[in-house]
Amino acid sequence: MAPANPSAAPAAQPSGATGVLVLADGTILWGVGYGAAGAAVGEICFNTSMTGYQEILTDPSYAGQVVTFTFPHIGNVGANPEDMERGVHGALGAITRELPTQPSNFRSVQTLPEWMTEQGVIGLAGIDTRALTRRIRDAGAPNGVIAHSPDGKFDIDELLAMARGWAGLEGMDLAKAVSRTDTGDWTGGAWTLGHGYASEEGGERPHVVAIDYGAKDNIFRNLVKAGARVTVVPATASLDEVLSHQPAGVFLSNGPGDPAATGDYAVPVIQGLLERDVPIFGICLGHQMLGIAAGAKTVKMHQGHRGANHPVQRAEDGVVEITSMNHGFAVDASTLPAGVVETHKSLFDGSNCGIAITGKNAFSVQYHPEASPGPQDSFYLFEKFVGGLK
Repeated sequence: MAPANPSAAPAAQPSGATGVLVLADGTILWGVGYGAAGAAVGEICFNTSMTGYQEILTDPSYAGQVVTFTFPHIGNVGANPEDMERGVHGALGAITRELPTQPSNFRSVQTLPEWMTEQGVIGLAGIDTRALTRRIRDAGAPNGVIAHSPDGKFDIDELLAMARGWAGLEGMDLAKAVSRTDTGDWTGGAWTLGHGYASEEGGERPHVVAIDYGAKDNIFRNLVKAGARVTVVPATASLDEVLSHQPAGVFLSNGPGDPAATGDYAVPVIQGLLERDVPIFGICLGHQMLGIAAGAKTVKMHQGHRGANHPVQRAEDGVVEITSMNHGFAVDASTLPAGVVETHKSLFDGSNCGIAITGKNAFSVQYHPEASPGPQDSFYLFEKFVGGLK
């Protein structure tokens, strides 16, 4: 089947179509479904990564979103249990140019479509992903429904009503839906070939309490690698609950949704930590909420940043880091109050990518220094945070 092009999408269902993308503006893109059957409504975004599709699809930051992969060949290395970030908490679906091929990798234990079926993730192939990406770049990320029906039967009117009835990510708190609900000690360090995930070393290690707004597991593993002992608490943990663990420092995780909405309950906790001079390190959503707690505002981005090749410049020395990103909201640099310094910025669009609070051991970055998937340029941030704890 020829790829469906958003600028010239046929309204009539072509022969052999078992999948469809229905956008809120009425655009209908037909293709071939794979993975889980069903329908899901969310924001349609794109990711420019060439590798790491399993980590991307299991990143909780993608809750409420359907990921369009700009790289045409997704699925080549199959899927395996070690590359999952957080079980089923992640993207609603995947849009690809080509159907996933049979995997060719010694670590593969099943095909990508088999894995997606088990995880409840819907796939849609045969789409002109370049055209869809250009549409998102020009007009912003649209709301839409991805659907897969093996028998090719769809109620387009119902799917269109779903797309138009969805409120969108702005104003939506999704952290509660993907956060762990209990408190527990984290075990396990970084992965290496042939050895799997490392065991945590003994001895005295600074205690970090990590607030889980939808964290990727590899972030906790990198905190362990940097020398910390980690306890994970839910997104809704109170200030007293966090302090009851007597943390040497507090980590604010990544996560999905609108930071202003999650901030209703998270920001007072962060402000309480700042008042007590507890060291803080935030990533992604955690970065945005540290910014709000310090007096800045966040904004919904036109298309967002999602990929493993985003250049970020460090203000202190001009060094450029190639980073992994996944966010649709950003701290508005023009609203940073006195005493909050911009430490990093995107070289793609100049948006804020890092802050530090003067006089306190509190800093954050918009990107993902654990790089799962992605480059390893920014691991130093974990060492900076853990190394500065008593």
